[in-house]
Amino acid sequence: MGRTTTPSLPTVARGLTRLGESIRLARLRRGLSAELVAERAGMARTTLRSVERGEAGVSIGAYANVLHVLGLLKQLAAVAEDDELGRKLQDAALDARKRAPRRPRSTPTTPATKEPVT
Repeated sequence: MGRTTTPSLPTVARGLTRLGESIRLARLRRGLSAELVAERAGMARTTLRSVERGEAGVSIGAYANVLHVLGLLKQLAAVAEDDELGRKLQDAALDARKRAPRRPRSTPTTPATKEPVT
């Protein structure tokens, strides 16, 4: 029985298709055959074809192996490096904490008399 994957959202599917096309073009620019890249990446030629089509059912490890063979693995690591939205959200949360009023400290009391300690 084969594995099943959740259908990709249309935006995700388009992004994967663009990624696959970019990988294929990078391979062709380097003058490498599909057979050679698949062999060096440790996968079947059909898996490489799936990578180059941007199919969602292919593991991220397969994409990473192909990028490594093409000398592009560093670009994969840079995918979420410049997280502008995440930084803005983090800064907003920090600003909110700075603005939140602090509760006043209570005066320490002795347990038996509930009178302030002096």
